[in-house]
Amino acid sequence: MGACWVVTDGVAGHENQALGLAEAIARLHPNSITVKRVAIADPWRRLPASLWGDPFTRLDRVGAMLRPPFPDLWIGCGRTSAPFGAAVRRRAPETFVVHLQDPQLPLDRFDLVAPPRHDGLKGANVVPTLGAPNRIVSERLRADAERFARETPPPRSPRVVVLVGGALKGRRIDARGEDRLVEGLRRLADAGAGLMISPSRRTSPRLVDRLASLRDAVGATVWSGDRLGGLDNPYHAFLGLADLAVVTADSVSMASEAATAGLPVYIHYWSENRRAGLRDKHRAFHRALEAAGAARPFDGAINSWAYEPLRETERLAGVVVDRWRNQR
Repeated sequence: MGACWVVTDGVAGHENQALGLAEAIARLHPNSITVKRVAIADPWRRLPASLWGDPFTRLDRVGAMLRPPFPDLWIGCGRTSAPFGAAVRRRAPETFVVHLQDPQLPLDRFDLVAPPRHDGLKGANVVPTLGAPNRIVSERLRADAERFARETPPPRSPRVVVLVGGALKGRRIDARGEDRLVEGLRRLADAGAGLMISPSRRTSPRLVDRLASLRDAVGATVWSGDRLGGLDNPYHAFLGLADLAVVTADSVSMASEAATAGLPVYIHYWSENRRAGLRDKHRAFHRALEAAGAARPFDGAINSWAYEPLRETERLAGVVVDRWRNQR
């Protein structure tokens, strides 16, 4: 059994992607997984990584210390972890270094780079994925769904999981986009659908309150951060119970997870002009998801359909294991 470090800045989306890949690799090639969360000290965290020099001297004490012996496999995600992965590859060539997303560094400083396809990165060591790697496996969804159902009466059918993000950095959401989402969800409930709603940290307080009001108004199940259905976080239970998903257009991760679960995915755009408030790469991702048969735009009505669920995490894990073995 080897050792694998999952190294991120602690942002949930970054850690879930790296941990999901590590777990998928462990199912193919058993290894022990250790999570490391790095933090950069002032003033360096305000400066570009190109000015850090030796990144190991810039670590803040509140984060994980990255000391040798280094692991057999290193999986980083996010820009903060990228300089450390590149440095470890120089210091410990026996460590196989994988970086998820665009490292914003020369790609040849890593053994393998796995960005989302919509980033457009190319190279001999680049393995693009449709969407983001994740921790969605059918066994976990089934177990959480069964536990949730024992504690809480199941929603009506069809069961719709609603995954809500919010404004992207440097962008704003028109309040009318929030209005259209709430009104669309009310129409679904009025037509008989059971709603399971999961806001995120980026969801505005105003919208969180409006979504919470759907509990009494239409009988929706809304997670507000407290323990629900015997679970600290019912996210996987919602995905396991759902027949369809409505996901806001700002989140690549949540749409990827719903598509990995095999759910028909409806994308809610915050503006009737689908480009507003989004980056071009988000639209490229949505086009790819639609081309794969996984997604359609949400207009307040739903119909179910079938497609082959995404298996990008497992595919990437297989590539990593093959290249890792060949390098050893």
